[in-house]
Amino acid sequence: MGFLDDQRHHDLPTVLSYQAQHRPDRPWILAGDQAFSYQQVDALSGRLAQGLSRIGLTSGDTVLCMSQNRVEQVFLWCALSKCGAPLVPVNTHYRGNIFTYLINDSLAETIAIEPEFLQQLVDVADDLLHLKRVILIVGENESRDQVWGQISSRYEVYQYLDLLDETVFEGKRPGYRDLMGVFYTSGTTGPSKGVTMTHAHAFEYARGVTEMLELRESDVYCSPLPLFHIAGLLATVYAAGIVGASTVIVGPFSVERFWQDIEKYHVTTTFLLGAMANFIYKQPLTEQDADNTLQRVLMVPLISEVETFKNRFDCRVSTTWGGTEMNCPTQSGFDLADNKTCGRVVEDRYEVRIVDEFDHEVPDGTPGEALVRTKVPWIATNGYWQHPEWTAALLKNQWIHTGDMLSKDQDGNLYFVDRTKDAIRRRGENISSMEVENEINAHGDVIECAVVPVASTDTEQEVLAVIVAQPEAQINSESLVRFLEPRLPYFMIPRYVRFVDALPKTPTGKIQKYLVRDLGLLEGTWDREVAGVKLQR
Repeated sequence: MGFLDDQRHHDLPTVLSYQAQHRPDRPWILAGDQAFSYQQVDALSGRLAQGLSRIGLTSGDTVLCMSQNRVEQVFLWCALSKCGAPLVPVNTHYRGNIFTYLINDSLAETIAIEPEFLQQLVDVADDLLHLKRVILIVGENESRDQVWGQISSRYEVYQYLDLLDETVFEGKRPGYRDLMGVFYTSGTTGPSKGVTMTHAHAFEYARGVTEMLELRESDVYCSPLPLFHIAGLLATVYAAGIVGASTVIVGPFSVERFWQDIEKYHVTTTFLLGAMANFIYKQPLTEQDADNTLQRVLMVPLISEVETFKNRFDCRVSTTWGGTEMNCPTQSGFDLADNKTCGRVVEDRYEVRIVDEFDHEVPDGTPGEALVRTKVPWIATNGYWQHPEWTAALLKNQWIHTGDMLSKDQDGNLYFVDRTKDAIRRRGENISSMEVENEINAHGDVIECAVVPVASTDTEQEVLAVIVAQPEAQINSESLVRFLEPRLPYFMIPRYVRFVDALPKTPTGKIQKYLVRDLGLLEGTWDREVAGVKLQR
């Protein structure tokens, strides 16, 4: 990459400017039948940055973005980076207390939002502390939502298209050490934490993926991951941008749509969550399975049938392990050690230790918490937004405490074992058990509950809620789900529910969740999918 090897150039505006000069006509973003070159994205985001500056946005102002996958998200991200305003992506399924918390905790005065999510904003408006501006993300032929009037009576309102100025932003641009974004992740049992991410941190996350996939300028890179996740925005869009490749923005994942997109855009490489790969693999065999343009796949985590997957679809597969806080300090390469590995440490940039509860290193083959430290400055988080106490716990003893339990073999291959905390990982989404418990406990007929993970047949985990109800309560499993639907994102709503007379507790009254987790799916546990209860998304 030459120029981009210098860390001083590892900020998004510089990367975009470089590609606009060296590959001006190369398409960076493909969406539907539209294609936007590096030069076009640079110019459009410069005009948008100027418009944002005109309405009062300044360097350091956090800005929320709540949208489905669309090109305007990329333009906004680039524009905010030019202004020095950190992006705060919002999961489009957030609502109620979780949505309120994120908006308030981010300190954002501005949100860019699609019309279909305005009702979720209206529902929490009375509880918002800082929000002043709403930017409606609509294209030329799209209409405003009917609740727009309720929004415009509370906030300064702007339409995205009206902010595209005639001139481009010429203000001071950020450096690689400056904050690019705040990415909220539910990685522990507490409220979602805002992970601060510098430009160097974001660049390193994306650069690592270019290595894992051996990305090159000639590639067409497509992943069905949402752009409000770093894997969608950084591991896909930014990774393509670093090498000058093209990336395709597509809608939510489905097996049928996945192969349609591969064919339509002649996709050469993709990033799949293990659950996605599993759904693809479970489709009936056809004689055309290997007749596709796909060459390389980043699969996280690996499915056990990965070797058969590679042969069936005529592609190569690599994998990794990591997180928002510390990027991906491991890479497997395309020569997988086995179907359980999560790679080996990238030793020129990271250190990884496997330790016991006192941070003492454990012998090879013994599971322990993975700690990470970087050898290059600024490529991991500086901590959690507005919460120094959480930051202190994360960076205890000058190592990032990942909360992941790993083991290492004598050859240096790392293996994911479990979460050390009570988080749940469902189809690529991190779920805080405490946030789900808070909403269940808000039901008047519930005394208390414990929410724990159970193994999923689709890789990763499903959500089990074990509940103690009030005597003679009328609540049942389906009515609980309907109670939770307007309060939680669909992926947080428990699949399994069991009512019990009491939960196991310590002498001090604390619920012993490990005992609940160990019991798992006992006979009589209600299964939402078996019961045929459909969720509204």
